Amino acid sequence: MFTLQTKAQDFKKYDKGSFIDGKDSISYRILFPEHFDPKQKYPVLFFLHGRGESGKDNVKQLLHGGALFLKNDFRQQYPAIIIFPQCPEESFWANVKMTVDSAGKRTFDYQKGGKPTTSMKALLGMIDNILDKPYINHKQVYVGGLSMGGMGTFELLRRKPKTFAAAFAICGGDNIANVDKYKHVPLWIFHGGKDDVVPAEGSTAIANQLKIIGKEVKFTLYPDANHNSWDDAFAEPKLLSWLFSHQK
Repeated sequence: MFTLQTKAQDFKKYDKGSFIDGKDSISYRILFPEHFDPKQKYPVLFFLHGRGESGKDNVKQLLHGGALFLKNDFRQQYPAIIIFPQCPEESFWANVKMTVDSAGKRTFDYQKGGKPTTSMKALLGMIDNILDKPYINHKQVYVGGLSMGGMGTFELLRRKPKTFAAAFAICGGDNIANVDKYKHVPLWIFHGGKDDVVPAEGSTAIANQLKIIGKEVKFTLYPDANHNSWDDAFAEPKLLSWLFSHQK
């Protein structure tokens, strides 16, 4: 399941955790900085996986992105807490209705507002629980995600607009009517021009709307990339430095 460059045992550095509050429950993996000191305060990044990594094994969500934060250069330069929650297969991060036509083309109807999905509700509770810890630097709380997780990133931003210092969304989308809720959060949006799973129009619309209202947004469209534009995004040399440069 994991790439040859990152052995499965390396992912054991991500501790297993779970959040349970009544009917709301969610599993996650958490990577603490090397030489973690609970008396210090650290940035925290929540990373939302795509549909293919959904489940209850508390493992698959590390497939895309897990290796990025294990690199020595990153760990030394950005001592941060990295958290990968896992969405169950029967749920979805974001409020979106998907239809597939006879040719197999997918259309995503991103909802405006509405109640959170079961997994989003649990995620919101988990985030609040994590942010209550004394070792969290509330000026440096970030979120990012890909595909379904990119959609979830946008939704999380509008549900908690005052929480995040910056965010990135890869091959996701949202209803432009929601943009006003997170217009103050610096965003870097990525998408593949040849994406045949989640059309690039979803990301383009959000980027354009933010530009129209004069807010900070970076939009990178990879003309020849398909749905796995996260490979290109993760290879961006300035992605993490850009993200962690923002503070509330």
